[in-house]
Amino acid sequence: MFKLSFFYIGSFSFILSILSFFNIIYSYYFEILYNIEIYTYTLIITLIFSLPFFIKKNEYKKFSIYEKIIAVASGYLILPLIISIPYYFGVNYLSFVDSYFEAVSGFTSTGFSIFENVKYLDQSLLIWRSTSQWFGGLYFLISILFLIDLYDDNYKKILTNFISLDVNEIIKQSTKILFVYTSITLLLFILYKIINLRSFDAFNLSLTIISSGGFLTVNNISEILQSNYQIYIFSCSMLISFFGILLPYNVIFSRKKDLLVFTEDYYLLVYLVSLIGIFFIFFNQDNNFSITLFSLISSVSNIGFSFEVNNQDNFIFLILIIIGGSLVSTSSGLRFLKIYILTKFSLNELVSHTKPKHILLNKVLFSKVKIDSSDINKYFFTVIIFILSLLILVSLLTLFNIKFENSFKIGILTLMNTVNSSLYGLNDLNFTQFSTPLKSILILFMIIGRIEFISILILIKKFVFKN
Repeated sequence: MFKLSFFYIGSFSFILSILSFFNIIYSYYFEILYNIEIYTYTLIITLIFSLPFFIKKNEYKKFSIYEKIIAVASGYLILPLIISIPYYFGVNYLSFVDSYFEAVSGFTSTGFSIFENVKYLDQSLLIWRSTSQWFGGLYFLISILFLIDLYDDNYKKILTNFISLDVNEIIKQSTKILFVYTSITLLLFILYKIINLRSFDAFNLSLTIISSGGFLTVNNISEILQSNYQIYIFSCSMLISFFGILLPYNVIFSRKKDLLVFTEDYYLLVYLVSLIGIFFIFFNQDNNFSITLFSLISSVSNIGFSFEVNNQDNFIFLILIIIGGSLVSTSSGLRFLKIYILTKFSLNELVSHTKPKHILLNKVLFSKVKIDSSDINKYFFTVIIFILSLLILVSLLTLFNIKFENSFKIGILTLMNTVNSSLYGLNDLNFTQFSTPLKSILILFMIIGRIEFISILILIKKFVFKN
């Protein structure tokens, strides 16, 4: 069962070795030699872990959905161990749990940080933090492809025309995702340079935004974005984490008969425009729409950045975080289209009881996408598992003397992999004061939040209810 896990983790270890090598080159170039031995050891370890990727590929032509879920989950546990090496050996005061917490937070694109003041970190470590998010975003996107059997046929067609993928097809499709992902990262860097951000900040932010991450090279985003012009442009760039990552690729290469791939992005656009209108009219009390727009897009994209403002609309932004964005994006959330379909189906069921002779079509508006009952069951169980996970996490947090309101907010941000900030009333949260058991709980639920919730149900069914 674990052979596939070794192969899957090995393939990403090779990518991580390349990123480690780039970090070594950067450290040499700018003469940041203090921790260069640590990055060299990290490079060697990643190369050792990548060996299964280069041997006996033919053994992995057929594998079950259980094996694939375990492979993805194993990656979320093991790869952060490698990422944590520069933290543990490069920062004297960090314990193993603290280092692992920082690594998991970066790899899951959550953004919770052990470091109270990142200005004291050297540039090579700041780049390593941002790189871990970029790497985690890529892992998440390819894992969606790897777990394609979990999704209904309409969602599968957003990614590929194949119902199920073998190793060769997964590698082919993953290469396409890697190309698009890297290209957009480069375009973001160029965009940030155009709006006069310094190169170091522009580079790190391009890695962070593409992955829907939450790490910064400064303590607050206001230290980087200082004009309304910069805020508006940066806000628009965060939509990369909201719409499907393959949208630019599909716009260029999609044929007319493949218009199904644009269905989700069309609905997301209508949803976003509606939100902008509502927030402009009802939530722009300070007449500072640039900040309002920034907060809105930061929430729907599950990034979580915010300016230091006294916000009274925490609950609304938390709801937006739960809804999330596109399926094939680095954002988290339950996904807008799933919630829309589930809501439409529920309303149709209610109307059918009041008007039994009325014919109702369970079909997505303005498209040929039909709502199948099996898909509804998947979406329903996804919501149920999220609610149960949130209840369990909130209950555990309250046991550690965290008041219920903060526990509820932390629970949502953890499961939705969104950084804490003043936008949610949690900017003063200090993770260094959390006990080791509490940090371990957050680590576990950050990983659970990044794995498709329906996969948890499948594993429970497999190993708990065997009979």
